[in-house]
Amino acid sequence: MIETISSQALGNDLADDLSPGGVNGPIFIGGADRSGKTMLRAFLTSHPRVSIPGIGSNMWTYFYGQHGDLADEANFERCLAAMLRYKHVRFLEPDADRIREEFREGPPTYGRLFATFQRQHAEREGKRRWGDQSGLIERYADEVFAAYPDAVMLHLVRDPRDRWEAVRARWGDGHGGVGGSTARWRYSARLSARNLARYPDRYEIVRFEDLILRPEPTLRRVCEVIGESYLPEILTMRGAPEYRARLREDLETAEAKGGPAPLDPEYVGRFSGRIPAEDVAFIESTARIEMAWFDYEPAGASLDAAHRLRYLLGTRPSNRLRLAGWMARERLQQRAPGRVGRRPSRGKVA
Repeated sequence: MIETISSQALGNDLADDLSPGGVNGPIFIGGADRSGKTMLRAFLTSHPRVSIPGIGSNMWTYFYGQHGDLADEANFERCLAAMLRYKHVRFLEPDADRIREEFREGPPTYGRLFATFQRQHAEREGKRRWGDQSGLIERYADEVFAAYPDAVMLHLVRDPRDRWEAVRARWGDGHGGVGGSTARWRYSARLSARNLARYPDRYEIVRFEDLILRPEPTLRRVCEVIGESYLPEILTMRGAPEYRARLREDLETAEAKGGPAPLDPEYVGRFSGRIPAEDVAFIESTARIEMAWFDYEPAGASLDAAHRLRYLLGTRPSNRLRLAGWMARERLQQRAPGRVGRRPSRGKVA
């Protein structure tokens, strides 16, 4: 479905002094999990013009195309009801009656519906420009740019070995193990290359490592891409008090344990000695081409005879199956959202 709506149709105001050139289109932050999306959101939402909710809305992931043609009133109501049950959407505190009223005033598309939720949230925060962070939103780049011709997408990328270390630290070996994790990272990396080629003026790849090691020049570049004036105050993250509070808690925990502080350079290359050598070998052998695109150098994991045998007979074949399985499910869900679309976990539905 081709959906086209202008910033004027979304109800955005014209440019003010902080927006060079009158830019008001939505800002999307994407990338694989544990790649720095929330951190970038904390920086950008500290800009006086930009509103990006503190949690990912995942609207495109869980609702796009899953309820048929929204011109059908029954389909629209089913979609709206499903969205209002999802906790990440409820976080936006939407006015359902106002959404119904505004949605009926224009083309009945998913893009317009999603924008109505986000615009309400931005207005409540007194911001002129709305944005969204959602994991792997890059899979919907074509649909997003068709829906919002003035949108910009920022794609976070992180060393897949460090990212896997962060995933393990938070969720253990879940999410399909290193095979599933590598599948998501490689898929996201390939989409970044494809999308950048298709939308060079509206798409920017941001490395997690650059945000950590060179925050100011990286954010200056990001502001240039999204068409906003760079302001030093965004480095304070004052617009994301919940994230700042979490960083303070993490800092206290890190100090007590003698570990690195949040946003510490030690988080770059942290995988070394913290994930199994077999996992390092699997990631580097499977994603070596994509790693080179972002200047991630191989560590050349050294395996003794016993570990090499375990890798060849166990880790590699089992995780190749997990990788293939993840990709097969992804293709199916992407091609037939109305039949086998993604669904929020039960704990995320009220």
